[in-house]
This record gives sequence, C-alpha cells and structure tokens, in this order.
Amino acid sequence: MNAVPERLTSKPSWLITQLATHARRLAADGQAATGSGAYHYRVLATLQEFGESSQIEIARRGNLDRSDVVAAINELAEEGFVDRTADPADRRRNLVRLTRAGTQQLRRMDRVLDKVQDDLLEPLSPGERATLIRLLTRLLVHHRPDAVGQLSR
Repeated sequence: MNAVPERLTSKPSWLITQLATHARRLAADGQAATGSGAYHYRVLATLQEFGESSQIEIARRGNLDRSDVVAAINELAEEGFVDRTADPADRRRNLVRLTRAGTQQLRRMDRVLDKVQDDLLEPLSPGERATLIRLLTRLLVHHRPDAVGQLSR
C-alpha cells in the first residue's frame, strides 16, 4: 500500500472526497450493468415518489441540471421507461410519467444500488451505518439549506 501523508488523511474533506470517488465508481459500474446511469435513476426515483411531473419539477426535485434531465428523459422514453405528454394546462411544457417498464427498471437499479451500499459500507455495523447517514445528512443540510425540505421529511 502506498503511504499517504498524514496531513491529508487527517482532513475529513480529503477522506470524504476519496470515499465519494470510490462510491461513484461502484455506483456507475453497478448501474452500467442495468443499462442505465445515475441521471436515469434520479429521474425514475423522482417520478416514482412524486408521480407525473414536469421536466422542471424533476430537475428541481432530483437536483439535476435541466439539460441533463432532457437528455435522460429522451433516453428513458426511447427505452419505454417513461411517457412524455404535453401539459394540457400549458402546451409548452411536457409532463413525464413512469411506465410499468420504468418501475421494473427502477427496481432493478434499486437492487444493484443496495448491493453497492452494502459493498461500500461493509466494514460498518448497522448502527454505524445509521450514524454515518445521520451525520452526512446533517452536514449536507447545514451546507445546502435548499436540501432541507428534501432531506428532513
């Protein structure tokens, strides 16, 4: 194992960044096996939880850039995972809804991501995992007040 300077390993920001990079890689590899990616998961999860939504609502709730949402929805629609229709109240706006195939894809992705979480957090007990989630949530809410409503429900 390569030695890492203690000056780095003593900094939570460095540790969080290193772990986030590893977590992102594990998640991307797992999601690739389902034929979908992180943006797809966020769109599908948002639609499953909140129901039919505009692209703008999906972007806001999923904390995604609008252009990324458009691209993800186009790809999901091609696969039959979402349906897109014009909003009857405002024809300039699209409403997006999850299809049965999209629900099945979300379940596949959930299973893969559950395994990723288990692999990532393997050395921690269930209690330690709960504590880690609570502390990370607290830090995120502190630094991202806009996430308060999303995380504190």
